[in-house]
Amino acid sequence: MLAAAREFQVMVKPIGAVCNLDCRYCYYLSKKDLYPAAGPSRMADDLLERYIVQHIAASPAESILFSWHGGEPTVLGLDYFRRIVELQRKHRPAGREILNGIQTNGTLLDEAWCRFLAAEKFFVGLSLDGPKELHDRYRTDKQDRPTHRSVLQAFRLLQRYRVHCDVLCVVHDQNVRQAAAVYRYFKEIGARFLQFLPLVARHGEHGYSAQSVSARAYGAFLCTIFDEWVRQDVGVMHVQNFDEATRPFLNMQHALCVSSPTCGNIVVLEHNGDVYSCDHFVDPAHRLGNICETPLAELLETPALLEFGRNKRDRLPGDCRRCEVLDLCNGGCPKDRLERTAQGEEGLNCLCAGLKQFYTHSRPYLQSLAWHRRSGESMANFMRSLKTQAAATTYRASRNDPCPCGSGKKYKKCCLPNQAP
Repeated sequence: MLAAAREFQVMVKPIGAVCNLDCRYCYYLSKKDLYPAAGPSRMADDLLERYIVQHIAASPAESILFSWHGGEPTVLGLDYFRRIVELQRKHRPAGREILNGIQTNGTLLDEAWCRFLAAEKFFVGLSLDGPKELHDRYRTDKQDRPTHRSVLQAFRLLQRYRVHCDVLCVVHDQNVRQAAAVYRYFKEIGARFLQFLPLVARHGEHGYSAQSVSARAYGAFLCTIFDEWVRQDVGVMHVQNFDEATRPFLNMQHALCVSSPTCGNIVVLEHNGDVYSCDHFVDPAHRLGNICETPLAELLETPALLEFGRNKRDRLPGDCRRCEVLDLCNGGCPKDRLERTAQGEEGLNCLCAGLKQFYTHSRPYLQSLAWHRRSGESMANFMRSLKTQAAATTYRASRNDPCPCGSGKKYKKCCLPNQAP
């Protein structure tokens, strides 16, 4: 089998849309309706092995990444994942590294799971929407019982076993109003890797669900957290939204599809072998084929997927093409391009106003941050320079005054040249 022509990621759904929770904003639970008569939503052992073989063969990079999603993948049980690792070892080419990531709600994790995840060096994404009252607002189980306590217990276990854990926080209509409290809660519990994912869900033909976040509220949420992060927590707290926004200033390509000019590099594999263009486009129109009929590497090069990826760039409305923060945003995720511009063009991101607010606000700081990183300056010095700027503004330090940071140098020879606006 030939390797794929480009790097890719597969969000594998070995349990399909099956989940032990009933989160009120979940977009994937309804995907079970795609397979009403397919029997148990569990990837069979022979199909699992077929997929692992094809994925390894298709991977062009030395490190081969597997990403296990759902539904809730831990519903399959620990032995299923032991079998996954066993098959990966069986088929791993000499000299190649295999990595695994799993996205979970955490409610089924126990010590046995965490020992396994630690021993096999899994990367874990854990869904947690903030403090108890905010998390439990929408993330409940099938009996409508709250889940915060069990998720926090899982997080503590992952910490104890030193499992790398990214916390994924869905930003909805409730927690978006308490940005500082949400961020400080994550700092308080010791979460160091964060992602903030805005909730946008259609209701009817032109409206949005009550749980969806508004553009302005989301922009203010990001700005509030950014202002604390950039002055206190750079290098300590790793916020994926901010790390991604910094990349263009470091002359690096975007790493996330949501920020990249094009997409189509992250496909979905359902439990029966069907492959779809994207996790947010699991529908008949975006079904690419089945790995039992067409090898994964070939499906990754189908004209339909390549066109899907290009459409992200090619269907940008004129307002976006002329936008001063286009290089940071690139129109955002196609799933959110639900509005029209003032000129009536389709394809405007419904979060545009908030994204533009955040990128405009953060841009000068990110430029300064990038300068410090390129020059080898410590992040402590970067944050000190921002505090110095605030202090200098307060009492209007002149160029020849001692630098407010206390270095003993003149302000013009110390922090002044590197100030963010």
